[in-house]
Amino acid sequence: MSQSKIVIQGIPYDLSSSFLTGCSQGPAAIRAAFHSDAGNYFTEDGIDLGNPGIIHDAGDISLTGNPISQIEKQTGCLLAGGARLLSLGGDHFVTYPILKAFAVKYGKVHLVQFDAHPDLYDELDGNRHSHACPFARSHEAGLIDRHLQIGIRTMTSHQQEQADRFGVEVMPINQQPLSIDWEGPVYVTLDLDVLDPAFAPGISHYEPGGLSVRRVLDWLRMIPAPVVGADVVELNPTRDLNAMTATVAAKFLKELAALMLRNT
Repeated sequence: MSQSKIVIQGIPYDLSSSFLTGCSQGPAAIRAAFHSDAGNYFTEDGIDLGNPGIIHDAGDISLTGNPISQIEKQTGCLLAGGARLLSLGGDHFVTYPILKAFAVKYGKVHLVQFDAHPDLYDELDGNRHSHACPFARSHEAGLIDRHLQIGIRTMTSHQQEQADRFGVEVMPINQQPLSIDWEGPVYVTLDLDVLDPAFAPGISHYEPGGLSVRRVLDWLRMIPAPVVGADVVELNPTRDLNAMTATVAAKFLKELAALMLRNT
């Protein structure tokens, strides 16, 4: 593992989901699509992720006891071994303990969030650990420096107040990709519901009017700074059609890995 450039970990967790469960099956579905004979391991710019030493799959985190603490602990162990870590969720609350572990190694990170939802609620239905709350918790813990949200189309008045409070930069969904001219470590979190449901039926929360797969890939290419970690979350295979969304998630896995390899 220490010689691999990218390490993958699966986080089969959906206890923070507010509407439907099923995201715990996401890591297995993404791996199946990634390794499917229907495609190959090459990224769009010609990197063969199937070459030895490029990717190591560390398997799924064992979520016994306190799963949030386990996610933070295991993430920290992988980072201590020198990994550039790409995590497969799971619901979106997993990003909070991941960022806690990243803060130990990198301090505050710049966060690029692809999402239909701001996920800035102070609490949802009395739950401060809902998948609607990870970035409220992350800002309160001082884990994030700059925070850019792309694809948001469900902003509530409360979450706008939270965005203003934490200094979150919310990019209008109809804005064309621009260069994200940041220095320092960047973490990318990609919630699959950033996409229009036409591209991603295997999600729990359908939000029409989302981005295309190509538009998200164009945004990713606008990140010039070192990308130290990333996650792909909120795949719900119980709602997927012909593994369509899992295949999209595997595409993002490949292109995020390429981005992490390019921006070192």
